[in-house]
Amino acid sequence: MPARHRAALLSILLISGTALPAAAQDIALPREAQLGPRPFYLVDKMKDGPLKQQLAQCTGPFHRSDFSIGHRGAALQFPEHSREAYLAAARMGAGVIECDVTFTKDRQLVCRHSQCDLHTTTNILTVPDLAAKCTQGFSPADPATGRKASAKCCTSDITLAEFKRLTAKMDGFNPAATTVEEFLNGTPRWRTDLYATSGTLMTHDESIALIKSLGAKFTPELKAAEVPMPFDGDYTQEKYATQMLAAYKAAGIPASDVFAQSFSLKDIVYWVKTEPDFAKQAVYLEERYEKDGLDPNRPETWKPSMQELKASGVAILGPPIYAMLALNDKGEIVPSAYAKAAKAAGLELIGWSLERDGPLHKGGGFYHKSMKAAIDRDGDTLTVLDVLAKQVGVRAMFSDWPATTTFYANCMGMK
Repeated sequence: MPARHRAALLSILLISGTALPAAAQDIALPREAQLGPRPFYLVDKMKDGPLKQQLAQCTGPFHRSDFSIGHRGAALQFPEHSREAYLAAARMGAGVIECDVTFTKDRQLVCRHSQCDLHTTTNILTVPDLAAKCTQGFSPADPATGRKASAKCCTSDITLAEFKRLTAKMDGFNPAATTVEEFLNGTPRWRTDLYATSGTLMTHDESIALIKSLGAKFTPELKAAEVPMPFDGDYTQEKYATQMLAAYKAAGIPASDVFAQSFSLKDIVYWVKTEPDFAKQAVYLEERYEKDGLDPNRPETWKPSMQELKASGVAILGPPIYAMLALNDKGEIVPSAYAKAAKAAGLELIGWSLERDGPLHKGGGFYHKSMKAAIDRDGDTLTVLDVLAKQVGVRAMFSDWPATTTFYANCMGMK
């Protein structure tokens, strides 16, 4: 575009009061959500019945939905928590996009699923001076002893400036590797490296600016520190929790657009006391299944109880999919006792994470383990989602491929 035309366009935008935010000027989002073929493929693979018939007649147009949360962006095919993954999620209509938040050596916040996952989600092991700073350098596999290849590289091992030198890749590693190159070549076969050649890492502040420019809402997760806290002398958990929310205030983001998350009930209670506006829709991510033996069908294993969680100030509970679903005597997928009790106590539910198990023709994995006997095809993704939405009554769903949740929400008239 000639300079005089750009100047004229800018003048028109300024006069009309519709100038785009600076961060959005180079981002052209489609007018409508672009879902691609996958949701329709899933419909084609469903069992015959009324739900399949209803969804088969849903052809759009499709629009952004707050029911659709981009889990780490669009992690099914894009490097998680990369700029590219966030853009893909927004283009697929995710109304809410996630940044898992952790900190660097110089206490700067960045988007990573785990404080110590740089060796599987970035190219750090191929950057000699940064690989030398890893908590544990690369150790090759030894077939003779059965030792698996390993490494451990943490955001807290490096500064923000050093973090910015890295490139994001698809999460994965090869435990049989004898070289760094082999170690990094570990993407699961049902994902892809097609979009993983130049993934752009994001700081927390950069994620806020980008997601804001895309018109979406925010769901930052305060990740558990994998280093002793206080870190570096005086960086306490409370300072870390406060710092995360302070970034949204500094960016002018209203608390109503932020769904802060944590697997630690202590973090949620701390926000209830110190940040009540943000706490109104903070999400307590269910972690007791792993550490405390929580059984979704045995209330005596839910400690604290649903009523006690509500009384402590928890507004939204975020369990894995399997915890909210069970099979009845007919082998049908139905709400679990856990899900019913949560709703009865006045807790809202947000589930995680759709399309993370890979192909479902063998019953799925962790996320579908409570209903494995009823799962035998990819199309069951939409059957499960329908039970979660209509019978469990989830407020929203995390998905590794937001097009699927956007599709369902639009077809069912959800916001």
